[in-house]
Amino acid sequence: MMSGEHCMEANGFRAATFFLALYLVALGSGCLKPNMISHGADQFRNDDPDQSRKLSTYFNTAYFSFCVGELTALTVLVWVQMRSGMDVGLGVSAAAMAMGLISLVCGAPFYRNKPSQGSIFTPIARVFVAAFTKRKQVCPSSSEVPHAKNVPRRHGVSSQSVCNLGHIHKFRFLDKACIKSQDGCNMKESPWKLCTKAEVEQVKVILSVIPIFACTIIFNTVLAQLQTFSVEQGSSMNTQLADSFRVPPASLQAIPYMVLVMLVPIYETSFVPLARKLTREDSGITPLQRIGVGLFTATFSMVAAAMIEKERREMAVGSGKLMSIFWIAPQFLIFGLSEMFTAVGLIEFFYKQSLGGMQSFLTAMTYCSYSFGFFLSSLLVSLVNKITSSSSNGGWLGDNDLNKDRLDLFYWLLAALSLLNFLNYLFWAKWYSTTPSPSTETHVGAENIP
Repeated sequence: MMSGEHCMEANGFRAATFFLALYLVALGSGCLKPNMISHGADQFRNDDPDQSRKLSTYFNTAYFSFCVGELTALTVLVWVQMRSGMDVGLGVSAAAMAMGLISLVCGAPFYRNKPSQGSIFTPIARVFVAAFTKRKQVCPSSSEVPHAKNVPRRHGVSSQSVCNLGHIHKFRFLDKACIKSQDGCNMKESPWKLCTKAEVEQVKVILSVIPIFACTIIFNTVLAQLQTFSVEQGSSMNTQLADSFRVPPASLQAIPYMVLVMLVPIYETSFVPLARKLTREDSGITPLQRIGVGLFTATFSMVAAAMIEKERREMAVGSGKLMSIFWIAPQFLIFGLSEMFTAVGLIEFFYKQSLGGMQSFLTAMTYCSYSFGFFLSSLLVSLVNKITSSSSNGGWLGDNDLNKDRLDLFYWLLAALSLLNFLNYLFWAKWYSTTPSPSTETHVGAENIP
């Protein structure tokens, strides 16, 4: 839009086209990101120690590529759009996606592809239905659960996954789903009344990772603040760093990705080899430890944000001076460090705990955490405003003016929630660590319990 032109509100066909495009972007991202990560990880053989060691390197490299893309979009692409218009910027984005598609197709003959195993939701539903149907039957002790010998394959569960699956002693009520009826009838039971132990263990894995997944939602709520309130916070500061250079507040979102682009290679080339010698873990530290470090570090991002906002507000209200936007950088830098640990650790954790056919499903939960975090952010803002509002005050965030609002108190609240979330995570991580992983030496077959 040229200077002086009036911006017309989009409605009717134009608005419908715009929202359709947004939904297509969301659909494409939902299909692309989780499947791309799991497909790339499938190219490594888990039974090869050398390739298994390289799996953690792959996750770091994949996330590094994501960060480069995000950084390019928030800097170069924004510059193109400001110089040449939104149409040119969107055209460049479309061309980049087309080049990516061509690159993907060109490598198709060399990929290691896993055969389709059907919907993951059908076996999950069967397990719950069968367990509820046989809820009155006595569940056998774990010592009575036989080991795998000849493992038949049922649609949706690969034989390799069955052989690598350890018996999980939690959620014992689900074991009833694979108990044969004790009515003396030898007729073959319906799959909705009798499930294989592999299907039962598959559901147990999903239930076991849900608390770990839930602990990352607060982390992504913090991310939502960096993309909303922190940008508004930057708009209330002095954006001029040099005589002819001003920092667009929206570009502050690029700071975490700058940190990640620098730190991920250092983490992979320096920290992992050193930690590997100390811990004898292929990835240096376990995914659960990596997530924990990230969740703990995120707390300090909000502490830094609260301290800077308090100083900014006092300076603006007291003397009318604007603090330099340079001072807002620490909260973004600290969060970039925490994201390197949490995001990559969560992806690696979900993939390594997955059974055959579950990798894409559990990896997609990582991106569901982003969604829940942003929804929780909106809910938290509304709840805080309602609780802190009075007849003469609209609440901590109710005035749409940061010099009148108390964004610093809201940041302190998020810091406290992040710390409590970290302590909660420690409990669930310890609880989960007692769950046998799919690579345990005790194996469970797909046969039923007599």
